[in-house]
Amino acid sequence: MALTGYALVFGGGSGISRATCMTFAKNGVRGLMVADINIESATKVANESKAVATHPNFRAEAVQVDVAVPDSVKRATEATVRAFGRIDYCVNGAGIVGEVAEATDYNNDEFQRVMDVNVRGIFLALKTVSAVMASQEPFPIDPENPARGISRGAIVNIGSVASFMAIPQSIGYITSKHAVLGLTRTAALDNLKHNIRVNCVCPSWVDTPMIEQLLTKVPSFREMIRAQLPMGRMALPEEIADVIAFLCSSKASWVNGSNFTVDGAMTLCPSSPIPPEVSAGSILQ
Repeated sequence: MALTGYALVFGGGSGISRATCMTFAKNGVRGLMVADINIESATKVANESKAVATHPNFRAEAVQVDVAVPDSVKRATEATVRAFGRIDYCVNGAGIVGEVAEATDYNNDEFQRVMDVNVRGIFLALKTVSAVMASQEPFPIDPENPARGISRGAIVNIGSVASFMAIPQSIGYITSKHAVLGLTRTAALDNLKHNIRVNCVCPSWVDTPMIEQLLTKVPSFREMIRAQLPMGRMALPEEIADVIAFLCSSKASWVNGSNFTVDGAMTLCPSSPIPPEVSAGSILQ
């Protein structure tokens, strides 16, 4: 699965987005911009990607970004264009969980904070990057099969099974992840005329550093997760990154406006009870 263009990954300093950066490098992207609010983490990932890159002229850079701030998103996008001349793939993976509270007790300002990062952040990235992609030259998706048409770029938003499920005491997070589907579908329709595809990946439990911290604090949580996952384990970040890479690639040329559930069949089965010492909010982190 060759990816020969230039990528911008928001939230690329950790978790699924970090794995996506490494997967992009391994699969042949020419250039990678790692955007994260933590510039040290972003720089580390950019450097690590160089060690696994397969394109002979691969370049990777890092940029600090606060996705909730329009000017910051604009600067990160402009930095990518300055570095590489265009953006072929964009992944929106920055996000936060927010507080744990019943709907009647949820703090108004905290709700807005979650919306600013998880919803406004993706909106701003979609708006800004779509404009760049729409202005750049298209390329044939498959020179050997012209019927596949042309493309100016592909965007993938990272949602969650929380995009279509509800979890108690998490109204901010759940609302924000539901909104990601609406953003994805509407942006896909708006970008049809520009030959830009927009899709969403919705994972369940993924073995990230944040989850590992939770398992250390609450050992019983491990059994609860295992009970919820018919495949008997959490996903590796690389497994979600592989789906993201597919959606960005020419292999997914007929996939647009979709939400890919990557959950190890979790949503096909009844959920296991939540241990009393584990809050709903900690589950989502």
